[in-house]
Amino acid sequence: MKLHKCFKHALNMVLHSKLRSWLTILGIVIGVAAVIAIMSLSAGMEQQLNSRLGGLGADILTVTPGFSRGGSIFGGRGGPEGFGGGGGTTATSTPIQLTRTDVQVLRGMPEIALIETQISGSTNITYLGKTGKVSVTGVDQKVWSQITTSTIAQGRMLDSADQNVVVIGGRLSASYFDKPLGINQMVSIGGNAFRVVGVLNDQNNGVYMPIQMASTVIPDKTNGVYDDIIVRVRNVNQLNETMTAMTANLAMSRHVTGKTQDFSITSSQQLQATISSTLSAMSTFLIAIAAVSLIVGAVGVANTMFTSVLEKTKEIGIMKAIGARNHDILMIFLFNAALIGLIGGILGIILGIILSGFIPLLLAGTQFSRGGSLVTMSSIVLSLSVALFVGIIAGIVPAYQGSKLKPVDALRYE
Repeated sequence: MKLHKCFKHALNMVLHSKLRSWLTILGIVIGVAAVIAIMSLSAGMEQQLNSRLGGLGADILTVTPGFSRGGSIFGGRGGPEGFGGGGGTTATSTPIQLTRTDVQVLRGMPEIALIETQISGSTNITYLGKTGKVSVTGVDQKVWSQITTSTIAQGRMLDSADQNVVVIGGRLSASYFDKPLGINQMVSIGGNAFRVVGVLNDQNNGVYMPIQMASTVIPDKTNGVYDDIIVRVRNVNQLNETMTAMTANLAMSRHVTGKTQDFSITSSQQLQATISSTLSAMSTFLIAIAAVSLIVGAVGVANTMFTSVLEKTKEIGIMKAIGARNHDILMIFLFNAALIGLIGGILGIILGIILSGFIPLLLAGTQFSRGGSLVTMSSIVLSLSVALFVGIIAGIVPAYQGSKLKPVDALRYE
């Protein structure tokens, strides 16, 4: 029997057992759709991460108080522009601080081109009678414009003569309040009046102001104590050597050793690699959960195929009696199983693409929605291949069982 005839028989088997076949296909559809949706959300988040971290500058290093020997990315103060750093604080009775002494140590290093100090926290902001809480970052306005990777959408950056002025994030300007907050408009932050001189080209609700003013509006901040020290190295090709030298100089100044180190130095490349690894592990875990649906679908396919073999026993006997070989019967049932997997995979991909478009809208305002979704061709090919593979594997045993039936026994079957 030719392959196209085997395929035609298999297609007829699917079409003439519609309800059972579609219930079986539904299990595969759900599994494939879940895998596509999760992979697209993960790809979208990773693309956004690479875009944001890629713009941080390869020559930027951040010193933060605290050091985690466990290597958790969730500890510590965080890296530049609000990303989590590599160090958590060590257990100690006195707070770990970065001070002017640490800045002076770094200023003496010829490998460093620029040094900026920052403090950060949250406080209330009031505009046109509406009050909300925002993150406030105090920056060294003399060098901030030279070291930050943020860009201006409207207005200007802070400069050395500024005092009661702020630069705000794009989302804070456009949609945080009932009316847009623009250039030269006044806001109250922490009970003090500030004038907006710049709006950043980003999507955050942050406020940036001179560090001296930030220490007065952010609670529990002390002048001369910093949350971050951000440096720009002279030679990006010597980044690792500069990090090693910075670590040695700061350890000597702070009288700590490798075992008692109480500060962390991170680069954007390290943050990118660490967070990407974490996202990958999380996505793998979620995809493994979604794959349970595919396993359930495989069990459904196997059940459908065993039932089909029982229902078609007499027909198998007739086909064998008129010359069909074991190979022909095997191919008919394998084609049947493959069709179920293929149809389930195609419908699952369509549903998954629809879900990947709706899920970011349902999660609006959360970290998971900011990257959107990105359906890649590799995820489509992988999902379709897995669905087809699941169908064929689940159909092998019942197909083999049907091909081995003896014509006489099959014709006698009631």
